[in-house]
Amino acid sequence: RHLEIIYHINHLHMEQVKAKYGDDEEKLRQLSCIEEEGEKRVNMAHLAIIGSHTVNGVAFIHSELIKKHLFRPFYEYWPEKFQNKTNGITPRRWLLLCNPMLADLISEKIGDDWPVHLDELAKLKEWAADPRFQDEVMKVKQNNKNKLAEYLKEATGIDINPCSIFDIQVKRIHEYKRQLLNILHVITLYNRIKKDPNAPFTPRTVMIGGKAAPGYYMAKQIIKLFNRVGNVVNNDPVVGDKLKVVFLENYRVTLAEKIIPAADLSEQISTAGTEASGTGNMKFMLNGGLTIGTLDGANVEMAEEMGNDNIFIFGMTVDDVEAVQAKGYNAYDYYNACPELKQVIDMIRDGFFTPGNEDEFKDVVDLLLHNDRFLTLADYTAYIAAQDEVSTTYNNTAKWAEMAIHNIASSGKFSSDRTIAEYAREIWGMEPSYEKLPDPHHVDGKETLPE
Repeated sequence: RHLEIIYHINHLHMEQVKAKYGDDEEKLRQLSCIEEEGEKRVNMAHLAIIGSHTVNGVAFIHSELIKKHLFRPFYEYWPEKFQNKTNGITPRRWLLLCNPMLADLISEKIGDDWPVHLDELAKLKEWAADPRFQDEVMKVKQNNKNKLAEYLKEATGIDINPCSIFDIQVKRIHEYKRQLLNILHVITLYNRIKKDPNAPFTPRTVMIGGKAAPGYYMAKQIIKLFNRVGNVVNNDPVVGDKLKVVFLENYRVTLAEKIIPAADLSEQISTAGTEASGTGNMKFMLNGGLTIGTLDGANVEMAEEMGNDNIFIFGMTVDDVEAVQAKGYNAYDYYNACPELKQVIDMIRDGFFTPGNEDEFKDVVDLLLHNDRFLTLADYTAYIAAQDEVSTTYNNTAKWAEMAIHNIASSGKFSSDRTIAEYAREIWGMEPSYEKLPDPHHVDGKETLPE
């Protein structure tokens, strides 16, 4: 019966398509929700577009890719259906609740309307270069870092230098999110310390958290590799507290509420054109964490809001990625051209981190060198250069603090209140209300407790 209904929907839709395009078989094929090649299949994405009165992406770049590539025939047929609604986060949980010291500091400066009207944060730009306010913001950050270091010592047994850069990547483990690129950087730092232990080095604690889908073998290998690298780095007396590597087990909201207020650096390093939006990036930004990222997802709009001087953007753009793919990506071009990269890959391949089991990460190396759809090695050199800039900037406390304040002050756009108001006005035809409703357990001003 369901299939009968779908066939009928598609029949009515195809009649409308014919009215516009006539008997253009290619257009009919592209716009049908029934795929005819080989065994018949229902294209659920096409069915969803046909059945929806509005279709939206969740960041500007995502919406543009949908229109230009993913669903181009549908956009050409129904341009009025397609919109953008950039994602947002709730400032009540992701600042007011999880970072009360920063919330109080902000309220002292600009009042307490900002949790409902997040664009009020823009007023903080007035104090971005003020040494006193910079000092207060950095004291809050250091306090949050101290608390996280204590928690992680108890949870993992690893002693973390609370004065190091807290470099954090927390998200689902997936090849496109490129936790592997992060791991390559960790090994690069390790090699630099070992090569010259007395050279100046900005201490860093690299944390990765997230879960792998149960059947996703490569994601599990990525987690395993990060932990194996950590075992070597964390137990090397030459390295000491210059570099620590921590896997954040069982990443979840309650853990995120501890991690995000303490982050110095937020890793948003997906291959350009693969991340729809991201919301973790917004949470870090709101709490004064600086972003190292590609021009992907909401990073693009974050950079527009705060200015490129306040974010560490690196790597290929969507156009660059398409050009590399069109030419034919050969990972060996990058592997052979960069001695540091070659050394890192060879260490993984030769079992440096897995003594007694040299082939443990053979599949990871094969992926990177032969079958990497996400072009990890192509962005390695730019990523390392951007990370070097991070270290240099971190040593200039005033500069880092000013950038952090600009991040906080530029977060107004990324409130979920703005997102939901746009959905209400532009899709559902409703005007949002800011009327304060009574708490669920209050009736007529009196508290009522559940029986």
